[in-house]
Order: sequence, then structure tokens, then C-alpha cells
Amino acid sequence: MFREVLKKLWADKFSRISLIVLGIIYFSLLFADIIAPYNKDFSDRTMAYVPPSKIFVVDENHHLSKPYTYNYIRSFDNENLRITYDIDRNQKHYIKFFSQGQSYKLFGLIPMKIHLITTDNDGRLYLLGTDINGRDVFSRILFGGRISMTIGFLALFVLFPIGLLYGGISGYFGGIVDIIMMRFAEAVMSIPSFYLLIILASILPGGMTSIQRFMLIVIILALIGWAGFARVVRGMVLSVKNQEFVQAAKSIGASRLRIIVKHILPQTTSFVIVAMTLSVPSYILSESGLSFLGLGIQQPDASWGNMLKEAQEYTNIIYRPWLLTPGFLIFVAVLAFNVIGDTIRDVLDPKSSK
Repeated sequence: MFREVLKKLWADKFSRISLIVLGIIYFSLLFADIIAPYNKDFSDRTMAYVPPSKIFVVDENHHLSKPYTYNYIRSFDNENLRITYDIDRNQKHYIKFFSQGQSYKLFGLIPMKIHLITTDNDGRLYLLGTDINGRDVFSRILFGGRISMTIGFLALFVLFPIGLLYGGISGYFGGIVDIIMMRFAEAVMSIPSFYLLIILASILPGGMTSIQRFMLIVIILALIGWAGFARVVRGMVLSVKNQEFVQAAKSIGASRLRIIVKHILPQTTSFVIVAMTLSVPSYILSESGLSFLGLGIQQPDASWGNMLKEAQEYTNIIYRPWLLTPGFLIFVAVLAFNVIGDTIRDVLDPKSSK
């Protein structure tokens, strides 16, 4: 079934584009240490809000040249009362590929210094400019994307086993068990999830590391989202629990738990695949929203949400549009997941496309 779904996904033009886009994003995030010109701790506070570096391939004599860039000179515009940056054309800084730069540990294990793109020691290469603390936005997007793009999958690993088992037990046993379990699930569903996230995130201890906050946000998201999923699973279990293959399992003495796990829940596979694909964007947006509000991942650690927080100022939107890049990537990632989810739903449930 997986091969057939993948084949039909690839056959659809929009799904194919979405798969390629997500593949590029996750590949870049996986090898962020190599692709990023600087490591995640790099900061040059004298270079706050520097615009993206201009890369030249033609020299002053109009001849083709190796790619090079110039550093910026910081000055103050007395007329407009703002800091400006002008190109320092006194020295060229040539772009290097797969050259040594700042040290890091690949996958947190292998010490390395090789970077995909960098420049000499005196040069500065800012592909997407810098933020208020002089940190390279391009490098932070790669490191911050690891959090924003993985939180959904981690939440699903907690949410779906709970929802599957809870809904399966409720639907299989029925009666008073079903009534009590579904009333509890409905009570959880009635809680306004985003406001609860804000409350819970705001009362977390201030001394927690970003990793600890990240894991707690994952758990909070999962504990809020399982109820709706369990309710749908329960309805699907009710529709299949009296079928012949379930009765056959009972007749050979299979336990109730084995019947639920081995025979009934596999019948919900199609729904689970679609639900997982369509749930990831909501968790990406939830994390980004919390970080944007300052309740998620904390500085100096990066996520697309807390990076986008700087872009809420009017002056930054006008004069520093490169700070909006994380928001654009959130939009692209969420759109790609939704396109893939809709296509998978049409493949697994052809009636829905009609």
C-alpha cells in the first residue's frame, strides 16, 4: 500500500512539488551544520541588522571572476536618525566552497570544520542579513528549523498511540465504558487548546533550557490533541467490531486486547496516515505561535517562531524584509504538508475526491 500511495503522490504535479520542497527543507536541516556559514552560537554585535551580502561574479574591469563579496561599513544617518551600512570596496573577500570555517560537531558527534559556503577569516558572509544581535539569519533559519519542523512528528509519536488505544477500547467495549470514556474525551476537546498552551507555557520555570521547554511543549500538544483523534477512531471501531474476522478471532480464544490491537486498529490505517499528515502543520503553527509570543523556545536558541518575532515591528518590515524569511518558510512548509495530506486522502478514500 505504501508504494502505491507514494507512486500516486509522485504522479500528482502539486504533490510532487510539495514532496521535493519538503525533501529539500529536511535535507538542509539535517546537514545544517555543513550548509550554514556559521555555527549556531555565532554573533557579531557590531553588525546588527546588516543587509544580505552582495555577491559579485564580475570584477571592476567587467571580467568574469570567482565569486566574491565585500564587508559592510557601519555609519549613522543623521538626517533620518538611523544606522546605515555601506559596502567597503577596499578589499575583496572571495567565496569558498567546502572550505574550513567555524568548528562544530556533525550530528552532535563528529568534530568538523567543513562548511558548504564560507569566506576568508576577515570577511563576513550574510546570505540573508543579520538580526538585532548580529547573528546570521540564514544559519539561524537552518538551526531553528530543526525545532519547528520536527515538533509535529514528535507530538504525533505521543498523541497517536494514546488516541488509537483509547478510541479502540472505547469502541470495542461500548456500553457504560464507552459513555464514560467519550464524555472524558469530549471534556478534553472542549478546552480551548491554544489558550491552555499559553497558560501552561507561561507558568513553566524560568530556568528551564530550551530543550526542556521543547519537550514539554511536545507533551502538552500531544495531551491536548489526542481526544479528537480518539473519537474518530472509536467511530471506526464501532463499524468493524461485529464483522466476521473479529468474530473469528473471538472464537479461537484471542484476548480482547489482542483483538483490538491486532485485528481492529489496523483497519483504521488509512485514516491514521491521512490524520498524521494533516496534523503536522497545526503543530508547526502552534510551536511557531508560542515562540512568537515568547512562551516557546527562548533566545539565544532559535526557532522559526521566535525569529519571526523581530519582524513584527513596522520599521523592520519596511527596512529589513529579510527578517520575514522564517514566516515565508512556515507558510511553504504548512502548505506542502496540506497538499500532500489532501492527495493521500484522495488516494486512500477515492469517494472523497468525488
